[in-house]
Amino acid sequence: MTWADFWALTATLDGEATEAGCRRLARRLSRRPLSDITAFAEHHAEALYRLDREEFGSLPITGMTTENGAPFPQSGDSFLYARCAVVAAGRTVWKSALSDPAGFAPYTSLDYDGERLLYVPDEAYRLATGEEWQRTTRYCYESYSNEDGWPHLRT
Repeated sequence: MTWADFWALTATLDGEATEAGCRRLARRLSRRPLSDITAFAEHHAEALYRLDREEFGSLPITGMTTENGAPFPQSGDSFLYARCAVVAAGRTVWKSALSDPAGFAPYTSLDYDGERLLYVPDEAYRLATGEEWQRTTRYCYESYSNEDGWPHLRT
């Protein structure tokens, strides 16, 4: 699977990781060879990993403040879900966000929640095989796992 194939499949979401869109994407992916399901998971993990950078993770949640009016920071989970929302928005948004944190900032809003996209490869695998998938990917998509993106966290 090429990056073009990955983004074409992601376009199934129509820009948002809704429950219906993710279900539609998982069904479409499940009809492809298992190697494509694996490749989709790899591309997705890499796309998230490449967004795992301090300039994005340190952005506050749009539209939220603390009790004293300070910007409300993203948690590790909210940052992961924001990165998923950027990927769900498509290749153009993803590339724009990579080059400018201002392109990422809107996706920190609680109006965007890309969490469902995380489960698409697993659901596609289950639909294709009838089994649960115990998978790993080359890139870890968990927040703060990209050491190059968080240089001050290196030990």
